[in-house]
Amino acid sequence: MIIDISCYPTKVVDLAWRHDGEPFTGERLLKMMDGPYWVNGKPRRIDKAFIQPPQGNTLYTDGVLEKAGREGIDEYMAYTLELVRKYPDRFIGCFVYNPRYGVKNGVEAIERYVKEYGFKMVQFQANMHCYRPDRAGDWLRPALQKCADLGVLVKLHVGDGPYSIPNEWTPMIYAFPTVNFIMAHFGVQTGGVYTFEPFQLAMDNENVFCESGWCLQSRIVEFAKDLPKHKILFGTDTPPNEPGMWLRLLEVLCMEPPQGMNLDEDTLEDYFGNNTARMIGLEPTAPPRTREEAEAYLAACAKRVAA
Repeated sequence: MIIDISCYPTKVVDLAWRHDGEPFTGERLLKMMDGPYWVNGKPRRIDKAFIQPPQGNTLYTDGVLEKAGREGIDEYMAYTLELVRKYPDRFIGCFVYNPRYGVKNGVEAIERYVKEYGFKMVQFQANMHCYRPDRAGDWLRPALQKCADLGVLVKLHVGDGPYSIPNEWTPMIYAFPTVNFIMAHFGVQTGGVYTFEPFQLAMDNENVFCESGWCLQSRIVEFAKDLPKHKILFGTDTPPNEPGMWLRLLEVLCMEPPQGMNLDEDTLEDYFGNNTARMIGLEPTAPPRTREEAEAYLAACAKRVAA
């Protein structure tokens, strides 16, 4: 089972990044997830994906997204909720908390989306929403306390200055030791390369985990040697990224040094999905041992879709 923790299907082209082409809909994402992708000589698919709106679509935008408060939150989350309901076997909901729609509104929405709609993760995007995580305690503490109470994963966008440098989240990480924080993009985005900060935070704190996508290939080998095996989670940031390149980033670990580290396939499967599965109450699965086994699994998946 491969689980991608960072996907952004949309009916409206991302209002921040302004991607070319048609909107990257849920159906386009499903087609991309189905691959197949070749991993260690075996065809694979991405079985499940956490989905959320593109971050640019979680902001007031004149003429497109103009509602405020609770209505505004439900407006920017509407397509994600639609897809989670339509494809419950493939998509898992991730709620985006934007305190600028009102802290009370956002905290209530976290509870509603988790309890009523089954969402398993909450994302915080300090750079897009313009607040310093180390200074905005009045905005963050109520939301993180709700996440702690509900036991949901928290994904932090990190890699951008001035507001999404990984260490800016350190006070909140210390303040909420029961919350499992995922450092999204391994600290790499448009603003810089902060890979060593998520690595060190994960080494020093039991409740910090690292998303694999965006990490540098040579660094992931270094980090995987030291990080506890349950600390690396597969994520691709699709779109704009294409998931196959990030599968390859982890597959390389199975190669011989210096490019790899002779990683075994069971640990690779932990990185691909089993680590995440355990965190959200899903049963882990063994990797396919042969090409024939992998092909039979994909054929069975295709048959279920056709039925």
